[in-house]
Amino acid sequence: MTTTGVKRVLSIQSHVVHGYVGNKVATFPLQLLGFDVDPLNSVQFSNHTGYNCFKGPISTEKELANIFEGLEENKLLGHYSHLLTGYIGNPLFLRQVGEILRRIRIANPDLIYVCDPVMGDNGSMYVPKELLPVYRDEIIPLADIVTPNQYEVELLTGKEVRSEAAVWEAMDWFHERKIKTVVISSSDLGQPGILRAFLSQMNGPRLAIDIPKQGDKDLFFTGTGDLFASLFLAHSHASGDVTEAFEKTIATLQAVIRRTVEQMPGQRSSGSVQAWERELKLIQSKSEIEHPKVVLKAQRLN
Repeated sequence: MTTTGVKRVLSIQSHVVHGYVGNKVATFPLQLLGFDVDPLNSVQFSNHTGYNCFKGPISTEKELANIFEGLEENKLLGHYSHLLTGYIGNPLFLRQVGEILRRIRIANPDLIYVCDPVMGDNGSMYVPKELLPVYRDEIIPLADIVTPNQYEVELLTGKEVRSEAAVWEAMDWFHERKIKTVVISSSDLGQPGILRAFLSQMNGPRLAIDIPKQGDKDLFFTGTGDLFASLFLAHSHASGDVTEAFEKTIATLQAVIRRTVEQMPGQRSSGSVQAWERELKLIQSKSEIEHPKVVLKAQRLN
């Protein structure tokens, strides 16, 4: 049974006890924007991996299948309007996600799948390399929307992305696999101190937004890609206008980062900023999530 008009996300990604990444950073914004969220955790860690240490179990594909069977036997699959996936550290678990998607789409052929292919950043992978071919050959072609970063695009396409011409070639690689909307959530292709995000819709607009980097030049935040994917899911569902969805997603992300930087205890050099001090100030940004103020406008490039 498909329940029309329902906004409910099955979100399969990481969970941390302390901090905001994975399901911890995705659930609250989606709920504020009107979605019921059913988190299904790929790992349960004490904190994200940017700390000195992290502890906790990694879920297996058998555990995933067992939980999903409970949803299926209770005839709940038709209640999902969206599937969202993020950090997964086990290739067999990821392959099981493909089977889950197929079964949900039997119950609801209109399901939208938003895939954030979390594999690495800044030139290095932080998941087993065996995940790459599963994403590339089995999972990505099933997606409606993908939100990789620049490095993940390079991994998937097998080509360097060092120019805007290469960005659009990479976008076409995804579109050739029938993916309707591709968003590169961040790239270093902007001017100094500027990140540049890109969006391409099959038979639709090609867009870019320049994003001023906040804080010290070496300061970085964990969980921003997870937050981006959840926000874009919500805003793209609310509006048929991908330009509006793109702008609102960036606006909210910038507002959360701005608040995080402002609430850091002093402006020290980035090397002395502790991991806990860089945790996104998500709850404190409730109003900005509910009512994003668009300042950075998208450029249409086609």
